[in-house]
Amino acid sequence: MAILHPFKAWRPTQDTIYEIACVPYDVIDTEEARVLAEGKPNSFLHVIRPEIDLEDNTDVHADSVYEQGRINLEKILSSGLMTQESKASIYVYRLIMDGREQTGIFSCISVDDYDSNVILKHELTRPDKEDDRTRHILTQSAHAEPVMLTYKDHENVNSIVSATMLGKPMFDFMADDGIKHTLWKISDSSELVDFFAEISHLYVADGHHRCKSASRVAESIKMNGISKDSNEFEFFPAVLFPMSCMKILAYNRVIKHVSEDFLNELNLTCSLADYSDAQPRKAGDFSVFYKGEWKTYSLPKTLGTAVADQLDVSRLSEFVLQPILGIHDQRTDKRISFVGGIRGTSELERLVISTKADVAFSMFATSIQELMDVSDAGELMPPKSTWFEPKLRSGLLVHTF
Repeated sequence: MAILHPFKAWRPTQDTIYEIACVPYDVIDTEEARVLAEGKPNSFLHVIRPEIDLEDNTDVHADSVYEQGRINLEKILSSGLMTQESKASIYVYRLIMDGREQTGIFSCISVDDYDSNVILKHELTRPDKEDDRTRHILTQSAHAEPVMLTYKDHENVNSIVSATMLGKPMFDFMADDGIKHTLWKISDSSELVDFFAEISHLYVADGHHRCKSASRVAESIKMNGISKDSNEFEFFPAVLFPMSCMKILAYNRVIKHVSEDFLNELNLTCSLADYSDAQPRKAGDFSVFYKGEWKTYSLPKTLGTAVADQLDVSRLSEFVLQPILGIHDQRTDKRISFVGGIRGTSELERLVISTKADVAFSMFATSIQELMDVSDAGELMPPKSTWFEPKLRSGLLVHTF
């Protein structure tokens, strides 16, 4: 059974929602955050990317960064720019991007569900990123951003969501990236909590590191005997979307330090497709940008028998990254970088042309069914196998403990 936990959210006022809400921390780097936050002292970027308020050369893992995040959050919560709900609630959150709607439930979920695999994962987490998010959460005594989960469609949940959306929204605004965000409060969430108890599993879509960090925070508080007024630290915020409304984009790869024999070796391993596009047209195909030209190839059948072995990203690793390029651990190899599909193939071209990479791989997107199948089998995908759009806005509902 999946546990939904209503919470007393901190939220912007109607007058401050547009200046506070921002993109999530993990879709931008520090310099991009500085640009986006310029002239916006109340942007939530000052909480989730607090290094932008320190010297340019500050190490993002320095003690001063975590302390600055705490100071910034306390300032914004005590300034009247945000207010805390008097009653623990659950919300409906709708995003509209390019005319496509994606609507889910904004609630807290249980660390115990994560630890006991009611919430299923599909990727390994990196210890350094876990450490970073864990310190942010512990220092701020807050989960500043929600994770994104998905679940198999449930008719009664859909009915509650539809009925809630007939009412007046709390927020309804267009962000500067053209994505529309609308939030409704559910008047009585008890029935919804009961219906989610009928759902056997939730699936992590986006936010593996924040999920793991929430678990580590709860463990740390218990082990170190840290005094808290409640058990809120055992829950963390998430937006849960039914699988039918989820969209996954490709997660592409760029590689540095490629030998001159690369293309010859690739031609011996993979067959050329009957077309050459920057974006592959079907599963099993991938496109390569090398020396200023796009070519599309078809991947061989995998030798593996696991569910995850059948994925395009796994087969790329099996037949190209490992034997040809010598990349055996995508989590740690510094030669490989990952580019979300939302940036388009023009970004892959730019990276190669600017010599920041030697070759780029444009992938066909992993499907939501593949994600579910791998998770249900208790297996893991290669790093950066899925890119979800649209992204959740940060600073809408904040969970403190």
